[in-house]
Amino acid sequence: MKKVSVLLADGFEEVEALTVVDLLRRATIYVDTVSITEEYTVHGSHGINVQTEDLFEEVNFVESDMIVLPGGMPGTKHLDEHAGVRRVVKDFFEDGKKIGAICAAPTVLSNLGILKGKRVTCYPAMEKEIQGAALTGAPVTVDGNIITSQGVGTAIDFALKLIEVLSGKEKAEEIAESIVYEKKKK
Repeated sequence: MKKVSVLLADGFEEVEALTVVDLLRRATIYVDTVSITEEYTVHGSHGINVQTEDLFEEVNFVESDMIVLPGGMPGTKHLDEHAGVRRVVKDFFEDGKKIGAICAAPTVLSNLGILKGKRVTCYPAMEKEIQGAALTGAPVTVDGNIITSQGVGTAIDFALKLIEVLSGKEKAEEIAESIVYEKKKK
């Protein structure tokens, strides 16, 4: 079974984090919610508190196939300032393991220098913070082992893409159908 660690910091964007957790679990992907604070309860940016399964120090990230960084403020800043998060993200990148980041969270990757030459997307107001990458402006962008997305409005698309990357297109389509999700035609 695939394993994904979703890293939560105080001030995380609830919809971005919990949509990923919910849809991946529906796809029978093991999801571990991980607090980067010293408490199991993490406070979302809109006053929704979430009880996590683990504290950052309790997790052996070598066992994870993917890490996911939700956006939100000041959650993204807390992720970026956490030495352990920075180390794990860098390790995942260097090992070719999958990294998902949505909304403002791609800035954490940019600050580590791992988006240079990559195609990415992020929350439009954060684009100026992304250095050395080609910004696609798409709802979701995959470039190698990096999966990025724009924000709350693209959270379902992002979660379905993570499922596709981990378990295949058929499984992603099955989950989309089960939640009566139909992509808007543009």
